[in-house]
Amino acid sequence: MNTSVLKEKIVGFAVMMLLFIGVFLIQHTPLKAAEKFVIGISQFAEHPALDAVRQGFEDELKAQGVETEIIYKNAQGDTGVAGIIAQKFAADKVDLIFGIATISAQTAKQATDTIPVLFSAVTDPVHSQLVNSMENVGGNVTGTTDASPMDKQLALFKQLDSNIKKVGIIYNTSESNSEIQVAQAKEIVKPLGMEIVTVGVNNINDIPQAVNSLSSKADALYVITDNIVASAAGLIAKSAAERKMLTIAAEEGPVKNGLLMTDGLSYYELGKQTGVMAKKILVDKVNPKDMPVESLQNTTKIVNENTMKKLKLDKNNPAFEGAVFVK
Repeated sequence: MNTSVLKEKIVGFAVMMLLFIGVFLIQHTPLKAAEKFVIGISQFAEHPALDAVRQGFEDELKAQGVETEIIYKNAQGDTGVAGIIAQKFAADKVDLIFGIATISAQTAKQATDTIPVLFSAVTDPVHSQLVNSMENVGGNVTGTTDASPMDKQLALFKQLDSNIKKVGIIYNTSESNSEIQVAQAKEIVKPLGMEIVTVGVNNINDIPQAVNSLSSKADALYVITDNIVASAAGLIAKSAAERKMLTIAAEEGPVKNGLLMTDGLSYYELGKQTGVMAKKILVDKVNPKDMPVESLQNTTKIVNENTMKKLKLDKNNPAFEGAVFVK
């Protein structure tokens, strides 16, 4: 046999064997499992808005295909417990801590300066000393703010009843988020010809007396994004309706629990947006310090139809234009 022909056959056979071995290895080499991340969720209290944030966060991580082990802890409104939860997450070296509400976020920041911390349901993360600024967070902490379009919401009172002069606000005296909102509201209502009347509370047991007090001082009630107040939304709605007080909420949860209306954000969507940020940190390896604080731009007007009827309001009132009606 010609030597050159023999060499060609040997080379051809060798190439075939290499191809066979390559295919065999591809078929029999196990695929590398997706990396699984441990996320500690610290939620300050249990109420619909914060629950919706958590659900949106978890749903978005699943939608993004991120493999996670979620460790969920609820402080039940206790600042000390929130601190213990954060310290345990830090000691366990979880991959990310998600603080839902200001106090849970603050205690997470205090517990670690190395583990990425995301927050949500925080009205003013700069004032709360979570970040240096909205654009340049300056450390391992970033997230989403639930700052409401307060100007749009408070203007609804005048659309509902042009005679309204005094708007009552119940707020938790130990929550910085609440103090910020009260201060903002006082400035916003001035050009509207209204004033804010406040009653401070320390716990949920103070709520009934607070509503009773405001019913003699205010014409209507504005429910801010306050964790204690939100936990008692149903109670506030019932007490206010009995006194024929108009009620507007900073977000949709209390409206579903009986308050009259809101033109606000969806906490579920806020949670989803925070979930996208978590994916960027865990999977894409983006450093939190390079991620500005984010917020939702779109709001939804929601009206509780049962409360509207109890207050004998006309469904054609301009304040209800474009609203979604719930019962």
